[in-house]
Parts: sequence; structure tokens; C-alpha cells
Amino acid sequence: LVVTAKKHNRILMVGHLLQYHPCIQKLQKIVQEGELGKLLYLTSNRLNLGKIRREENALWSFAPHDISVILSLVGYQAPKEVRCIGASYLSEQVADTTLTTLKFENGTRAHIHVSWLNPFKEQKLIVVGSNGMVVFDDTKPWSEKLIWFKDYLTWHEGQTPTPSKQPGVSLEIEEEEPLRAECLHFLKSCASRITPKTDGEEGLISLRVLAAAQKSLEKDGEKEFLENDSNAHLPNSHCAKYFAHPTAVIDTGCEIGTNTKIWHFTHIFKGAQIGQNCNIGQNVVVSDGVKIGD
Repeated sequence: LVVTAKKHNRILMVGHLLQYHPCIQKLQKIVQEGELGKLLYLTSNRLNLGKIRREENALWSFAPHDISVILSLVGYQAPKEVRCIGASYLSEQVADTTLTTLKFENGTRAHIHVSWLNPFKEQKLIVVGSNGMVVFDDTKPWSEKLIWFKDYLTWHEGQTPTPSKQPGVSLEIEEEEPLRAECLHFLKSCASRITPKTDGEEGLISLRVLAAAQKSLEKDGEKEFLENDSNAHLPNSHCAKYFAHPTAVIDTGCEIGTNTKIWHFTHIFKGAQIGQNCNIGQNVVVSDGVKIGD
């Protein structure tokens, strides 16, 4: 689909709805601006006693949206290791519950627990950084969906971490229906011919992670390895394979060449063109119309 869309100059967009949720967009901004510090780990739970499916397992039914969001928070780098365990209780060969772990090159880890055999509904994402933690709970009222726990640790004599159990701060987010925002984004992308936030290439990374998790599930949790430079298409990059630090801001509509590296707190504006094998240091602004490299 990615190749066909490029061949015919069509806009291809994947319906990863969570990426258009105002709370997730706020969380992405917090991470991109470095306010959580170094990302340590992310935990996502999507649990329910809901519709029991027989044509697909819980991993493929529930986890795609969470994987998409987690990848967006770590800078769209593919994990280097994937493990998945689960079990089929109600239908043979259809896992009712799975636990997937992702390990990234920079040491960040993520855990994704999905199940339709749970007595209560839970849709919760927790992002832990060196400077703070943020909890997104989509089952809460709008005013309580996104909670920021700042300064959750104090260091005694600079060596011993002590929990600082301060109440979290509810972030004020303007209420908007995610599905409406997603549809408007697609229409805007078609009208302006800009790359969607969740284009086919973004979907391809998520698909590779899901496929690796499925292979691991079938092998009872054995490691599956993903190479970051093997078909790891990054969004907004026109199939270029580059590295961007999670704190970097990469606007839709810029071009970035293969093997280029973009470091901490750098902002690449729409319309900028960066060639191959470039090294853009931290705190750099590359404006619209600027061309760098080959």
C-alpha cells in the first residue's frame, strides 16, 4: 500500500485514532519538549470484559493503537527487541490475553498488556521519565484524563532516591472528539497534499512490531529482533531512514535523508530539506526553505 500510494501520488493514512486524541497530543508535546527528561519506560493496559473475538487475538485487536502511540513517544525508532507471551483460554489458537515488551536502542522499555478477560475496563498509558511521570486514563472524566506527576523523586545527598508522593496535577485539555479530529486531518492532508501524522509508513512500523510480537507469542516469548534500518520507514520522511532524538520536533512536510541524525531539542520546520548522512546537533532550528547537505 505504501509503494502503491507513492507510485500514484495518493495520500495514504492509517486510522490510528489515539494519535488524534487531544490528551495524547498534549503528552507527545510534553515528551518532545523534554519536560519529562530521559524516557525510562512506558506501560499501557487495555483490558475489558468485552466482545470475545474468534477471528483475531487480543494482540491484533487491542494493541495496534497503543503500539502506534508508544512509537510516536520514542521518536518512531523501531524497538530492537520484542517479546510477547499470552494464552488461549476460550478459543484454540486465539490468545485472549497477551503481554508484550519492547526494548529500544537507547534503553527505553515499554510494556503492553491487553486482554478481553478482565472484570473491569482499563485504558491507561503511563509514561515515566527521569523528571516526571504522566498518566493518561481514557476511562476518567475529561478533566481527569491526563495527570502529571512532577518531581516524583528526591535524592538524599545526591545518591539515594526517595519517593515524593505529591498529588498529580490535572492538565487542562480542550475537549474534542478524536474521530472528528482524525477525519479533519485526513481531509486537510488530501487538500494540501501534506503527509498525514499517521501515514502508511507510520503504520508500517507498527505492523512490523505487531508481526514480531506475534512470532514471539507463537514461540512462547522468545526474543524477536528488529533492525532499525531494515524497512523502518519513518513518518514525514518520504521513506528516508534517519534517527531523531525523542525530544526533537520534526514538522510534517520536511525532507530528511538517509542516515541523518537529529539530536536533542532540535526543531525541523515544514519545507526544510536535509540531505543524507548529516549530523544536526542539539538546540538547532532548521527553518522553512533551508537546504542542508547533498
